[in-house]
Amino acid sequence: MNIASYSNSFGAENHSFLGARAALIHEVQRGLLKRPRSLVPWMLYDAEGSRLFERITALPEYYPTRTEREIFAESANEIVAAVCSRNPAPVRLLELGAGTAAKTGILLDALSRLRKRVVYIPVDVSPDALDAACDSIACLLPHVQLQPLVANYVTHPPRLGSFNGTTFAIYIGSSIGNFSPEEARTILRNLRSQLRAGDALLLGTDLVKDEATLLRAYDDRQGVTAAFNLNLLHRLNRELFANFDTTCFRHLARWNCAESRIEMHLESTRDQHVFIAGAQLGIHFEASETIHTENSYKFTHARIYTLLEDSGFCFQEVWTDRREWYAVTLARAT
Repeated sequence: MNIASYSNSFGAENHSFLGARAALIHEVQRGLLKRPRSLVPWMLYDAEGSRLFERITALPEYYPTRTEREIFAESANEIVAAVCSRNPAPVRLLELGAGTAAKTGILLDALSRLRKRVVYIPVDVSPDALDAACDSIACLLPHVQLQPLVANYVTHPPRLGSFNGTTFAIYIGSSIGNFSPEEARTILRNLRSQLRAGDALLLGTDLVKDEATLLRAYDDRQGVTAAFNLNLLHRLNRELFANFDTTCFRHLARWNCAESRIEMHLESTRDQHVFIAGAQLGIHFEASETIHTENSYKFTHARIYTLLEDSGFCFQEVWTDRREWYAVTLARAT
């Protein structure tokens, strides 16, 4: 089922999708002309990147998705009761970076048992991912109203219409960890600007743990994470007519203890020159030079609370797994 069939607002939001190529060119010019070279993480999530990431979430080494799902399975009723306790009105669930909404259905199912009217607004830069999210929820919960929104919520905060009820925003999967502390605050502050006082935010965050476990999660034996990272170069070849030889780059995962983050890099295995026609850009890479493609920050509880407070939210409650590997934190817009 195509995403356009779900919402009349799709056309109005399509400008974000149409502007994706211009944003891609801008980020390539900004990130590859400087040293050290870097690219922003949203560039990883084209249709193929989203598909590969879904494979990553099912890998035995990649614990965050599995652990967060376990928390939802055990505590969804408690979570939504805490969200809805203050107001009997309808609820709309807004999800930043929805992906395929594999875990979101657990929360929507629990919400549907408490409220007659539930609206789901998945936000994602990938129309293909939104198609999958809406198909999944439509099959599981046909009575939930779907209002998908194609947008890059990092560069263009989602604009919400008025709603006579509670807005329940979720940002799960530890996606907030892909951004620097400054960027994370900006994302949450932008979200807060669209919420009313008392609206809720559920934030999923990966917690600090031993280095070996972290590195395995981002450099799996099957090489799926490597393919996901290298797909960024394939994307530039496809969309910007670049001539990256992907066999001359390799995936690297590093733990940066000082910054409390896993870093993903693409390392050039030899001296080489690359031309990106769509960005009118020629770049020389030296052997061992890297492109920093993604971070995954790991949190302490204190850091989570500080981030929320700095972004206009107040802590309400937290749920973790038994190993204290992952946290799901509920906060309110102040």
